[in-house]
Amino acid sequence: MEKTNKEFPHNPLRFDSEGLSRTEVLHLYNSLLLPRMIEEKMLSQLRQGKISKWFSGIGQEAISVGVAAAMPNDTWILPMHRNLGIFTTRGITLDRLFAQFKGKEHGFTKGRDRSFHFGSKEHKICGMISHLGPQLGIADGIALAHKLDKSGKATFVFTGDGGASEGDFHEAVNVAAVWQLPVIIGIENNSWGLSTPSSEQYRCAHFTDKAIGYGIPAEDAIQVDGNDILAVYKTVRKCVESLRENPRPIILEFKTFRIRGHEEASGTKYYPEGLIEKWQEVDPVERFTEHLKASGGLSNDEEAEMQEKHKADILEGLKISSDLPDIVANVEEELGDRFAPGTPDPTPPTTEGRELRLIDAIQEGLGMSMEKNESMICMGQDIGSYGGVFKVTDGFLERFGEERVRSTPLCESAIVGAALGLSISGRKSMMEMQFSDFVTCGFNQIVNNLAKIHWRWGQCADVVIRMPTGGGVGAGPFHSQSVEAWFFHVPGLKIVYPSTPADAKGLLRMAVEDPNPVLFFEHKLLYRSLTGLVPEEDYTIELGKGRKVREGNEATIITYGLGVIWAEQVLDAHPEWSVELIDLRTLLPWDEDMVMESVNKTGKALVLHEATMTGGVGGEISARIHEECWRKLDAPVVRTASLDTAFPFAADLEKSFMANNRLESDLKTLIKH
Repeated sequence: MEKTNKEFPHNPLRFDSEGLSRTEVLHLYNSLLLPRMIEEKMLSQLRQGKISKWFSGIGQEAISVGVAAAMPNDTWILPMHRNLGIFTTRGITLDRLFAQFKGKEHGFTKGRDRSFHFGSKEHKICGMISHLGPQLGIADGIALAHKLDKSGKATFVFTGDGGASEGDFHEAVNVAAVWQLPVIIGIENNSWGLSTPSSEQYRCAHFTDKAIGYGIPAEDAIQVDGNDILAVYKTVRKCVESLRENPRPIILEFKTFRIRGHEEASGTKYYPEGLIEKWQEVDPVERFTEHLKASGGLSNDEEAEMQEKHKADILEGLKISSDLPDIVANVEEELGDRFAPGTPDPTPPTTEGRELRLIDAIQEGLGMSMEKNESMICMGQDIGSYGGVFKVTDGFLERFGEERVRSTPLCESAIVGAALGLSISGRKSMMEMQFSDFVTCGFNQIVNNLAKIHWRWGQCADVVIRMPTGGGVGAGPFHSQSVEAWFFHVPGLKIVYPSTPADAKGLLRMAVEDPNPVLFFEHKLLYRSLTGLVPEEDYTIELGKGRKVREGNEATIITYGLGVIWAEQVLDAHPEWSVELIDLRTLLPWDEDMVMESVNKTGKALVLHEATMTGGVGGEISARIHEECWRKLDAPVVRTASLDTAFPFAADLEKSFMANNRLESDLKTLIKH
């Protein structure tokens, strides 16, 4: 593909229409005109206080319109703030678009998010979040689905010169290159990240210079004059055709300029004097209009007709959206939309089963999930031929093949994003976090994308993230942490933490079948030390339902995971104590009914967890018990947890740190209270 002169904007706009009919060129012009006219109207709406915020794409419209026109309508586009032309060119009606801007229910997010922070499955547009980089990982997942399906389709994802500084950019481009995914990575290089110039963002001369470091050849790192809509359209169309036969990542760097501020409130005072005027000389709408008129491709009457039609459509869309009632909050609906519908009913086992270790039960449940869901993908570091560091996926490569069992580069954020992209494409996925401690590197994708995407615009996140967790193995502060409380605060996630092999299998099967994001915690210490009866058949256990391990009358212990084992050990040592033991099994949601019924019966409660005390799950459970059961309580709720320090390495320090070091004493004091 031909490369243009790297000196922008001095390179004159060419508007080379070779190979395009007059009808096609006029259609592109008409599509380019619409977002400019909408922008001008939205700026007026902003000044009048009728919308709250606006991210202007004036000066960059040719990129969005050219890309959307060149990408087939059945392929996904992942836009950013300044890509109004994607939405208009993909045919979203203006009344619904304006309702989105105004926070009306007729929009795409029911008033829950603003401007272009929305997606539409119908239009194959995946909505962004304010954290710019995560879009790229999602695009990888969608592109992976296309490659596995051998559909010949490509995915287009936008980022900017600012967003390309984020680690997500590196991770996603690297994964796309390693897996040779059919994804077009469009970098809108407008030379500014809000007020920070490119000279302070990166040292290379051009983003295309980075391609070689990922193994992307020079011919697939292409610079495009982003103000020339015909150049954008023809380049993207060639890329789409090329990827149909040869899947691989292509980087397109669109040279352009943002005429207005990052958003209207930020202004443009940081621009050097004369810079805006310099770029206005190559305004994509005005120059294309002049070119078409000079070449006989557009008459004054045709221009006027297009403008009048757009003006009428804009006014009609504004009237419809303005006449819509303001949203009245419905708490039940807000809570209900956190999760996608379709969670199946549980299917209890009918047999007792045979003795298995915890790790064997998890492996069996995961294998059954892969067999039942033939398009399901497993991803994670070293999970292929190595079988994972704990060998949960040992043998999976031979059973299911390398396309479905994928060892990944060291990049948690991109792989969580890819898992979401697979879900958007209709596939289930499981990602193994090698150690739960490493989830910090994928935290943003989990709490801001997976957890919120259905509530925001109705897209499910059918993703399970397995999390080997916990201490007691002498692994020190970065391989032993109990991190479940980090996510306990995040609506939209489901958190599972089994304590028996039978529960592990049934809960994992349900986690896979549930169309919502599930974090599945597995205690490393119990992998090979804990055994129990596990049915051979396929079965599922309902999420949010606890298990009453022991009956009792003097007090209730509420716990999960390794805490259940600790509690049983203490109670075995004190048969004189009549203590009810509840295994929560699921933390989000947790079985409040079972807990409250038990505490109302016994009058005393101890909440036990391996995680540190402050900010732990126990604080919330304790608060709810005090609120709901205070009339029946004979003593304050006790919390037994690990020390408020980082996790230590030395054996005696670890023993002192762990919650079970205090459990017997705390329980004895509670019973005697």
